[in-house]
Amino acid sequence: MSAPTTTPARAMSVELCTDERTFAALSEEWARLHGACPSATPFQSHAWLHSWWLSYGTPDGLRLFLVRRDGELVAAAPLMRVRHPLPKLVPIGGAISDFCDVLIDESAAEQGSVALADALAGAARTALIDFREVRPGSAVEQVYRHWRGPRRRLQDSACLELPAVPMTELVKRLPPARAQRVRNKINRCGKVGVEWRGVSPDETETALRRLIDLHRLQWEGKKMTPEHIRPRFLEHLVRSVVPMARSGQATLTEFLLDGAVVAVNLHLLSGGLAGQYLYGFHPGLRERRVDVATMLLRASTERLASGGESRVLSLLRGDEPYKYRWNPDTVVNQRLLLAGLRTLPLLAATLCDVAARCGARKVRRIRPDTKEHW
Repeated sequence: MSAPTTTPARAMSVELCTDERTFAALSEEWARLHGACPSATPFQSHAWLHSWWLSYGTPDGLRLFLVRRDGELVAAAPLMRVRHPLPKLVPIGGAISDFCDVLIDESAAEQGSVALADALAGAARTALIDFREVRPGSAVEQVYRHWRGPRRRLQDSACLELPAVPMTELVKRLPPARAQRVRNKINRCGKVGVEWRGVSPDETETALRRLIDLHRLQWEGKKMTPEHIRPRFLEHLVRSVVPMARSGQATLTEFLLDGAVVAVNLHLLSGGLAGQYLYGFHPGLRERRVDVATMLLRASTERLASGGESRVLSLLRGDEPYKYRWNPDTVVNQRLLLAGLRTLPLLAATLCDVAARCGARKVRRIRPDTKEHW
């Protein structure tokens, strides 16, 4: 860890941590800061980030910017250094995290964000700072507001959200014909005999292993995300979700049919957000004409509503057609690019790459037999 630098006017000290053991030791401080940051999601918890680093981190890549006020941790930017295809600082958490952000204590919002902006400005002399998948209202937007160098805001992935209310309330949001179809699917689950139960923290590891086994079976012979069945991903889930379940930041639900577990669903929780992260189910449910999406959502809404907390149920990244049947709200993540004068060419190169990729996607959407588009 480098020697702290102090800004007297703000009574803030900033440290750059590059040591993995120091990162591991920050668990309690990080938990307090996470709880003091209103926009924090489960993907900024220490359990999730440190576990991710153990599975996916690169040698000498850790860059934690820590801001303290009178010794207390009041802001943190968990980043890592990458060199390809361009030298960048990117958030820890990578592609398996649906939201990336910094943490800023609400009581030190202005000073903490300025201190982080100043610290990152020094890092931006040699690397582009690239925050992907920033949820609107995130703490890093305050850093972006104070940025005095070149910067750019782009759209990133779309996330679909629903109010975490009982299924009966969600059905009222639907047109009458669709609402009746949903009721029929709910009745079908009852007739088949599907039951569900919450998993206790002590059973979390076993349930996670079942989830991955069922997820693999669910996608057998189909195109899937290969990372979800790799050993390092399961190791990350077990390492992170078990402590998160004990602290109330994760819940698992198992679905049973004839006494056997036929589906497992994982939610990650933080503040006002509940994210439906990953599930797996036995293909035999479809053979019994069980609508899995309806089954999962019904249990999710009932369990979340019974907790008594006002939450948003996020279906997380992805605009798959089945999600739209519930009339969700679309929330678009942002991509925040921060540069210095020396790294302005890196910003320009990244913007060119984004434009090229967007253009390629538009070309793929055009039907070749529609001549007027050519």
